[in-house]
Amino acid sequence: MSGTVVVVRSGYGNEQAGSTAVVGIASLVTNDPAQGDGSPLGVIREAAVVIEGDRIVWTGESAGVPVTDHVSDAGGRAVVPGFVDSHSHLVFAGDRTEEFAARMSGRPYSAGGIRTTVAATRAASDEALSANVARYLAEALRQGTTTFETKSGYGLTVEDEARCLRVAAAHTDEVTYLGAHIVAPEYADDPAGYVDLVTGPMLDACAPYARWVDVFCERGAFDGDAARAILTAGRTKGLVPRVHANQLGHGPGVQLAVELDAASADHCTHLTDADVDALAAGRTVATLLPGAEFSTRAPWPDARRLLDAGATVALSTDCNPGSSFTSSVPFCVALAVRDMGMTPDEALWAATAGGAAALRRDDVGRLAPGARADLVLLDAPSHVHLAYRPGVPLVAGVWRAGRPVVPLG
Repeated sequence: MSGTVVVVRSGYGNEQAGSTAVVGIASLVTNDPAQGDGSPLGVIREAAVVIEGDRIVWTGESAGVPVTDHVSDAGGRAVVPGFVDSHSHLVFAGDRTEEFAARMSGRPYSAGGIRTTVAATRAASDEALSANVARYLAEALRQGTTTFETKSGYGLTVEDEARCLRVAAAHTDEVTYLGAHIVAPEYADDPAGYVDLVTGPMLDACAPYARWVDVFCERGAFDGDAARAILTAGRTKGLVPRVHANQLGHGPGVQLAVELDAASADHCTHLTDADVDALAAGRTVATLLPGAEFSTRAPWPDARRLLDAGATVALSTDCNPGSSFTSSVPFCVALAVRDMGMTPDEALWAATAGGAAALRRDDVGRLAPGARADLVLLDAPSHVHLAYRPGVPLVAGVWRAGRPVVPLG
Protein backbone atom coordinates (compact mmCIF):
# COMPACT_ATOMS: atom_id res chain seq x y z
CA MET A 1 0.00 0.00 0.00
CA SER A 2 2.93 2.29 -0.56
CA GLY A 3 1.76 5.79 -1.31
CA THR A 4 -1.64 5.34 0.34
CA VAL A 5 -2.65 8.39 2.35
CA VAL A 6 -4.00 7.56 5.80
CA VAL A 7 -5.14 10.51 7.92
CA VAL A 8 -6.40 10.41 11.51
CA ARG A 9 -7.20 13.44 13.66
CA SER A 10 -5.58 12.77 16.97
CA GLY A 11 -7.72 14.49 19.59
CA TYR A 12 -4.71 14.41 21.93
CA GLY A 13 -2.75 17.15 23.67
CA ASN A 14 -1.16 19.98 21.73
CA GLU A 15 2.49 19.43 22.61
CA GLN A 16 3.56 21.46 19.58
CA ALA A 17 1.29 24.07 18.02
CA GLY A 18 0.03 23.04 14.61
CA SER A 19 1.19 20.12 12.53
CA THR A 20 4.70 19.07 11.59
CA ALA A 21 5.82 17.00 8.62
CA VAL A 22 9.06 15.05 8.99
CA VAL A 23 10.23 14.62 5.39
CA GLY A 24 13.35 13.30 3.69
CA ILE A 25 13.12 9.86 5.30
CA ALA A 26 15.04 7.28 3.27
CA SER A 27 13.37 4.34 4.97
CA LEU A 28 10.52 4.48 7.49
CA VAL A 29 9.77 1.45 9.70
CA THR A 30 6.11 1.65 10.74
CA ASN A 31 5.60 -1.86 12.21
CA ASP A 32 2.28 -1.77 10.36
CA PRO A 33 2.07 -4.54 7.73
CA ALA A 34 -0.76 -2.67 5.99
CA GLN A 35 1.73 0.00 4.96
CA GLY A 36 4.72 0.19 2.66
CA ASP A 37 6.25 -3.10 1.59
CA GLY A 38 3.66 -5.24 3.40
CA SER A 39 6.26 -6.89 5.63
CA PRO A 40 5.84 -7.06 9.42
CA LEU A 41 7.93 -3.88 9.57
CA GLY A 42 5.75 -2.07 7.02
CA VAL A 43 8.72 -0.24 5.51
CA ILE A 44 7.98 2.83 3.40
CA ARG A 45 10.76 4.15 1.16
CA GLU A 46 11.23 7.89 0.51
CA ALA A 47 8.76 8.54 3.27
CA ALA A 48 7.28 11.27 5.44
CA VAL A 49 5.42 11.43 8.76
CA VAL A 50 2.95 14.07 9.91
CA ILE A 51 2.63 14.83 13.63
CA GLU A 52 -0.07 16.76 15.48
CA GLY A 53 0.37 17.23 19.19
CA ASP A 54 1.90 14.03 20.54
CA ARG A 55 0.44 11.73 17.85
CA ILE A 56 1.15 10.62 14.34
CA VAL A 57 -1.70 11.53 12.00
CA TRP A 58 -0.27 10.57 8.59
CA THR A 59 2.42 8.34 7.10
CA GLY A 60 3.24 7.70 3.48
CA GLU A 61 5.56 8.56 0.63
CA SER A 62 7.04 12.05 0.67
CA ALA A 63 5.46 12.82 -2.70
CA GLY A 64 2.00 12.71 -1.12
CA VAL A 65 2.64 14.49 2.17
CA PRO A 66 -0.15 16.95 3.07
CA VAL A 67 0.52 20.61 3.78
CA THR A 68 1.52 21.24 7.41
CA ASP A 69 2.40 24.19 9.63
CA HIS A 70 6.01 23.09 10.08
CA VAL A 71 8.49 20.91 8.20
CA SER A 72 11.49 19.02 9.58
CA ASP A 73 14.00 17.37 7.24
CA ALA A 74 15.38 13.96 8.19
CA GLY A 75 18.15 14.42 5.66
CA GLY A 76 17.90 11.02 4.00
CA ARG A 77 18.13 9.10 7.27
CA ALA A 78 16.25 5.97 8.24
CA VAL A 79 13.53 6.42 10.87
CA VAL A 80 12.37 3.68 13.24
CA PRO A 81 9.93 3.65 16.17
CA GLY A 82 11.34 4.64 19.54
CA PHE A 83 12.72 1.61 21.36
CA VAL A 84 10.52 0.14 24.09
CA ASP A 85 12.67 -1.19 26.94
CA SER A 86 10.24 -3.34 28.90
CA HIS A 87 12.71 -4.67 31.50
CA SER A 88 15.15 -2.62 33.56
CA HIS A 89 16.30 -2.19 37.18
CA LEU A 90 17.26 1.49 37.42
CA VAL A 91 16.42 2.34 41.04
CA PHE A 92 19.68 1.44 42.73
CA ALA A 93 22.82 2.87 44.27
CA GLY A 94 26.39 1.65 44.36
CA ASP A 95 28.65 -0.11 41.92
CA ARG A 96 29.69 -3.71 41.26
CA THR A 97 32.72 -3.12 39.08
CA GLU A 98 34.92 -5.48 41.09
CA GLU A 99 32.39 -8.28 40.74
CA PHE A 100 32.28 -7.85 36.96
CA ALA A 101 36.07 -7.67 36.66
CA ALA A 102 36.49 -10.83 38.70
CA ARG A 103 33.89 -12.67 36.64
CA MET A 104 35.53 -11.64 33.37
CA SER A 105 38.95 -12.63 34.74
CA GLY A 106 37.85 -16.03 35.95
CA ARG A 107 38.62 -15.15 39.57
CA PRO A 108 36.47 -16.13 42.53
CA TYR A 109 34.58 -13.25 44.09
CA SER A 110 32.87 -13.51 47.46
CA ALA A 111 31.01 -10.20 47.71
CA GLY A 112 27.25 -10.22 48.08
CA GLY A 113 25.96 -9.75 44.53
CA ILE A 114 22.42 -8.39 44.69
CA ARG A 115 22.82 -7.97 48.45
CA THR A 116 25.64 -5.51 47.82
CA THR A 117 23.29 -3.35 45.79
CA VAL A 118 20.55 -3.74 48.41
CA ALA A 119 22.84 -2.36 51.12
CA ALA A 120 23.89 0.61 48.97
CA THR A 121 20.31 1.34 47.90
CA ARG A 122 19.00 1.30 51.45
CA ALA A 123 21.72 3.77 52.45
CA ALA A 124 21.03 6.18 49.57
CA SER A 125 18.71 9.16 49.80
CA ASP A 126 15.62 9.49 47.64
CA GLU A 127 17.34 12.36 45.84
CA ALA A 128 20.38 10.25 45.02
CA LEU A 129 18.23 7.39 43.75
CA SER A 130 16.16 9.75 41.59
CA ALA A 131 19.29 11.36 40.16
CA ASN A 132 20.62 7.93 39.27
CA VAL A 133 17.39 6.99 37.47
CA ALA A 134 17.41 10.29 35.57
CA ARG A 135 21.04 9.76 34.55
CA TYR A 136 20.44 6.35 33.03
CA LEU A 137 17.18 7.39 31.41
CA ALA A 138 18.93 10.29 29.70
CA GLU A 139 21.61 7.86 28.56
CA ALA A 140 18.95 5.51 27.18
CA LEU A 141 17.08 8.34 25.47
CA ARG A 142 20.23 9.36 23.59
CA GLN A 143 20.29 5.80 22.27
CA GLY A 144 16.68 5.88 21.12
CA THR A 145 14.67 4.50 24.06
CA THR A 146 11.44 6.45 24.38
CA THR A 147 9.42 4.06 26.58
CA PHE A 148 10.80 2.12 29.51
CA GLU A 149 9.75 -0.02 32.42
CA THR A 150 11.68 -0.15 35.68
CA LYS A 151 11.44 -2.09 38.93
CA SER A 152 12.02 -2.02 42.63
CA GLY A 153 13.85 -4.99 44.11
CA TYR A 154 16.91 -3.46 45.76
CA GLY A 155 15.14 -2.29 48.92
CA LEU A 156 13.53 -5.47 50.28
CA THR A 157 11.96 -3.72 53.27
CA VAL A 158 8.49 -2.23 53.31
CA GLU A 159 9.84 1.31 53.54
CA ASP A 160 12.65 0.89 51.01
CA GLU A 161 10.58 -0.91 48.39
CA ALA A 162 7.85 1.73 48.64
CA ARG A 163 10.29 4.62 48.31
CA CYS A 164 12.04 2.96 45.37
CA LEU A 165 8.69 2.70 43.62
CA ARG A 166 7.87 6.32 44.44
CA VAL A 167 11.16 7.30 42.82
CA ALA A 168 10.45 5.14 39.76
CA ALA A 169 6.91 6.48 39.38
CA ALA A 170 8.28 10.02 39.14
CA HIS A 171 10.04 8.99 35.91
CA THR A 172 7.71 6.49 34.19
CA ASP A 173 4.21 5.03 34.27
CA GLU A 174 5.61 1.54 33.70
CA VAL A 175 6.58 0.67 37.28
CA THR A 176 6.99 -2.87 38.60
CA TYR A 177 6.86 -4.07 42.19
CA LEU A 178 9.69 -6.61 42.61
CA GLY A 179 9.84 -7.11 46.34
CA ALA A 180 10.37 -10.77 45.41
CA HIS A 181 13.78 -10.21 43.82
CA ILE A 182 15.59 -12.25 46.43
CA VAL A 183 14.77 -13.13 50.03
CA ALA A 184 15.82 -10.15 52.15
CA PRO A 185 18.98 -10.80 54.21
CA GLU A 186 17.00 -10.38 57.45
CA TYR A 187 14.78 -13.30 56.43
CA ALA A 188 17.52 -15.68 55.29
CA ASP A 189 16.36 -18.23 57.87
CA ASP A 190 12.65 -17.56 57.32
CA PRO A 191 11.87 -17.41 53.58
CA ALA A 192 8.20 -18.17 54.21
CA GLY A 193 8.05 -15.18 56.51
CA TYR A 194 9.48 -13.01 53.77
CA VAL A 195 6.82 -14.23 51.32
CA ASP A 196 4.22 -13.23 53.92
CA LEU A 197 5.81 -9.77 54.09
CA VAL A 198 5.92 -9.41 50.29
CA THR A 199 2.28 -10.47 49.90
CA GLY A 200 1.11 -8.47 52.92
CA PRO A 201 2.41 -5.19 54.34
CA MET A 202 4.96 -4.62 51.58
CA LEU A 203 2.39 -5.14 48.84
CA ASP A 204 -0.03 -2.80 50.60
CA ALA A 205 2.62 -0.08 50.73
CA CYS A 206 3.85 -0.59 47.17
CA ALA A 207 0.74 -1.27 45.09
CA PRO A 208 -0.32 2.39 44.81
CA TYR A 209 2.88 3.21 42.91
CA ALA A 210 3.04 0.22 40.56
CA ARG A 211 1.32 -1.17 37.49
CA TRP A 212 3.03 -4.58 37.53
CA VAL A 213 4.05 -7.28 40.01
CA ASP A 214 7.12 -9.43 39.32
CA VAL A 215 8.97 -12.31 40.96
CA PHE A 216 12.36 -13.92 40.41
CA CYS A 217 11.21 -17.53 40.02
CA GLU A 218 14.48 -19.45 40.14
CA ARG A 219 16.31 -21.95 42.28
CA GLY A 220 17.86 -19.94 45.12
CA ALA A 221 15.21 -17.23 44.90
CA PHE A 222 11.48 -18.14 44.86
CA ASP A 223 10.04 -21.52 43.89
CA GLY A 224 6.85 -22.04 41.93
CA ASP A 225 4.55 -22.11 44.96
CA ALA A 226 5.99 -18.92 46.43
CA ALA A 227 5.93 -17.21 43.03
CA ARG A 228 2.29 -18.16 42.52
CA ALA A 229 1.36 -16.76 45.92
CA ILE A 230 3.18 -13.49 45.25
CA LEU A 231 1.76 -12.96 41.76
CA THR A 232 -1.77 -13.90 42.84
CA ALA A 233 -1.60 -11.47 45.76
CA GLY A 234 -0.42 -8.75 43.39
CA ARG A 235 -3.36 -9.40 41.10
CA THR A 236 -5.79 -8.91 43.97
CA LYS A 237 -4.35 -5.39 44.27
CA GLY A 238 -4.84 -4.72 40.58
CA LEU A 239 -1.23 -5.35 39.51
CA VAL A 240 -0.56 -7.33 36.33
CA PRO A 241 1.96 -10.19 36.61
CA ARG A 242 5.30 -10.50 34.85
CA VAL A 243 7.92 -13.10 35.74
CA HIS A 244 11.71 -13.45 35.80
CA ALA A 245 11.65 -16.96 34.38
CA ASN A 246 14.06 -19.72 33.38
CA GLN A 247 17.21 -17.60 33.39
CA LEU A 248 19.52 -19.84 35.40
CA GLY A 249 18.01 -23.21 34.56
CA HIS A 250 14.84 -25.11 33.79
CA GLY A 251 12.02 -24.37 36.19
CA PRO A 252 8.34 -23.52 36.58
CA GLY A 253 8.59 -19.81 35.76
CA VAL A 254 7.48 -19.84 32.13
CA GLN A 255 4.60 -22.24 32.69
CA LEU A 256 3.43 -20.18 35.66
CA ALA A 257 3.64 -16.97 33.64
CA VAL A 258 1.46 -18.40 30.87
CA GLU A 259 -0.99 -19.95 33.33
CA LEU A 260 -1.49 -16.59 35.09
CA ASP A 261 -1.62 -14.69 31.78
CA ALA A 262 1.43 -12.68 32.74
CA ALA A 263 2.35 -9.92 30.32
CA SER A 264 5.83 -11.34 29.91
CA ALA A 265 8.18 -14.12 30.90
CA ASP A 266 11.61 -12.49 31.03
CA HIS A 267 14.98 -14.13 30.25
CA CYS A 268 13.67 -17.49 28.89
CA THR A 269 17.24 -18.82 28.53
CA HIS A 270 16.49 -22.44 29.44
CA LEU A 271 13.29 -23.72 27.85
CA THR A 272 11.74 -27.14 27.36
CA ASP A 273 9.59 -27.91 24.34
CA ALA A 274 6.56 -27.59 26.62
CA ASP A 275 7.70 -24.09 27.65
CA VAL A 276 8.05 -23.02 24.03
CA ASP A 277 4.67 -24.49 23.15
CA ALA A 278 3.04 -22.70 26.10
CA LEU A 279 4.49 -19.34 25.06
CA ALA A 280 3.39 -19.88 21.48
CA ALA A 281 -0.15 -20.77 22.54
CA GLY A 282 -0.65 -17.96 25.06
CA ARG A 283 -0.29 -14.20 24.91
CA THR A 284 2.61 -13.98 27.36
CA VAL A 285 5.57 -12.34 25.61
CA ALA A 286 8.99 -13.99 25.79
CA THR A 287 11.27 -11.07 26.69
CA LEU A 288 14.90 -11.87 25.93
CA LEU A 289 17.70 -9.97 27.66
CA PRO A 290 20.98 -10.64 25.85
CA GLY A 291 22.90 -8.09 27.88
CA ALA A 292 22.73 -10.51 30.80
CA GLU A 293 24.21 -13.37 28.80
CA PHE A 294 26.90 -11.06 27.42
CA SER A 295 27.88 -9.89 30.90
CA THR A 296 27.82 -13.32 32.55
CA ARG A 297 29.04 -15.50 29.65
CA ALA A 298 25.92 -17.62 30.04
CA PRO A 299 24.30 -19.50 27.14
CA TRP A 300 22.33 -17.33 24.74
CA PRO A 301 18.53 -17.61 24.60
CA ASP A 302 17.38 -19.37 21.44
CA ALA A 303 15.22 -16.71 19.83
CA ARG A 304 14.97 -18.69 16.59
CA ARG A 305 13.28 -21.56 18.37
CA LEU A 306 10.70 -19.24 19.91
CA LEU A 307 10.02 -17.35 16.69
CA ASP A 308 9.67 -20.49 14.62
CA ALA A 309 7.13 -21.80 17.14
CA GLY A 310 5.06 -18.63 16.81
CA ALA A 311 5.82 -17.03 20.17
CA THR A 312 5.90 -13.23 20.51
CA VAL A 313 9.43 -12.09 21.36
CA ALA A 314 10.63 -8.82 22.88
CA LEU A 315 14.20 -7.56 23.36
CA SER A 316 15.19 -5.44 26.34
CA THR A 317 18.32 -4.35 28.17
CA ASP A 318 17.79 -5.69 31.72
CA CYS A 319 19.86 -2.65 32.72
CA ASN A 320 21.09 -3.32 36.26
CA PRO A 321 24.39 -2.89 38.12
CA GLY A 322 25.20 -6.57 38.46
CA SER A 323 24.49 -8.70 35.41
CA SER A 324 23.66 -6.33 32.52
CA PHE A 325 24.91 -2.80 33.01
CA THR A 326 23.89 -1.48 29.60
CA SER A 327 21.14 0.95 28.66
CA SER A 328 21.68 0.41 24.92
CA VAL A 329 18.86 -1.28 23.04
CA PRO A 330 20.89 -1.05 19.77
CA PHE A 331 23.60 -3.12 21.45
CA CYS A 332 21.02 -5.74 22.40
CA VAL A 333 19.68 -5.75 18.82
CA ALA A 334 23.17 -6.46 17.52
CA LEU A 335 23.66 -9.29 20.04
CA ALA A 336 20.31 -10.83 19.11
CA VAL A 337 21.21 -10.87 15.43
CA ARG A 338 24.76 -12.11 15.95
CA ASP A 339 24.19 -14.73 18.64
CA MET A 340 20.49 -15.54 19.05
CA GLY A 341 19.37 -16.43 15.55
CA MET A 342 17.27 -13.33 14.84
CA THR A 343 17.20 -11.49 11.55
CA PRO A 344 17.74 -7.70 11.63
CA ASP A 345 14.03 -7.21 10.91
CA GLU A 346 12.97 -9.55 13.73
CA ALA A 347 15.33 -7.95 16.22
CA LEU A 348 14.11 -4.43 15.48
CA TRP A 349 10.46 -5.54 15.73
CA ALA A 350 11.21 -7.23 19.06
CA ALA A 351 12.88 -4.06 20.42
CA THR A 352 9.93 -1.87 19.43
CA ALA A 353 6.58 -3.58 18.85
CA GLY A 354 7.66 -6.59 20.90
CA GLY A 355 8.48 -4.40 23.89
CA ALA A 356 5.13 -2.65 23.49
CA ALA A 357 3.39 -6.05 23.53
CA ALA A 358 5.27 -6.94 26.71
CA LEU A 359 3.81 -3.78 28.27
CA ARG A 360 0.40 -4.47 26.71
CA ARG A 361 0.41 -1.17 24.87
CA ASP A 362 -0.56 -0.33 21.32
CA ASP A 363 0.27 3.38 21.36
CA VAL A 364 4.05 2.89 21.22
CA GLY A 365 6.44 0.66 19.29
CA ARG A 366 4.96 1.60 15.92
CA LEU A 367 4.78 4.61 13.62
CA ALA A 368 1.26 4.69 12.23
CA PRO A 369 -1.71 7.06 12.51
CA GLY A 370 -2.90 7.20 16.11
CA ALA A 371 0.38 6.09 17.64
CA ARG A 372 2.47 8.31 19.91
CA ALA A 373 4.99 10.23 17.86
CA ASP A 374 8.19 8.54 19.07
CA LEU A 375 10.72 8.61 16.22
CA VAL A 376 14.37 7.61 16.13
CA LEU A 377 16.48 9.00 13.29
CA LEU A 378 19.47 6.88 12.33
CA ASP A 379 22.63 8.07 10.62
CA ALA A 380 22.10 5.26 8.12
CA PRO A 381 19.87 4.54 5.13
CA SER A 382 18.33 1.44 6.73
CA HIS A 383 17.51 -0.04 10.13
CA VAL A 384 19.71 -3.02 9.22
CA HIS A 385 22.71 -0.87 10.18
CA LEU A 386 21.76 -1.32 13.86
CA ALA A 387 23.18 -4.85 13.59
CA TYR A 388 25.47 -4.24 10.61
CA ARG A 389 27.45 -1.54 12.48
CA PRO A 390 27.47 -2.71 16.12
CA GLY A 391 28.79 -0.29 18.69
CA VAL A 392 28.52 2.72 16.39
CA PRO A 393 26.40 5.62 17.76
CA LEU A 394 23.89 5.65 14.91
CA VAL A 395 21.09 7.48 16.72
CA ALA A 396 21.21 10.98 15.27
CA GLY A 397 17.98 12.38 16.69
CA VAL A 398 14.96 11.38 18.78
CA TRP A 399 11.38 12.65 18.89
CA ARG A 400 9.27 11.67 21.88
CA ALA A 401 5.55 12.41 22.11
CA GLY A 402 5.81 14.81 19.19
CA ARG A 403 8.82 16.77 20.40
CA PRO A 404 12.48 16.58 19.35
CA VAL A 405 14.19 15.58 22.59
CA VAL A 406 17.55 14.65 21.06
CA PRO A 407 18.15 17.25 18.33
CA LEU A 408 19.93 16.27 15.14
CA GLY A 409 23.65 16.63 15.60
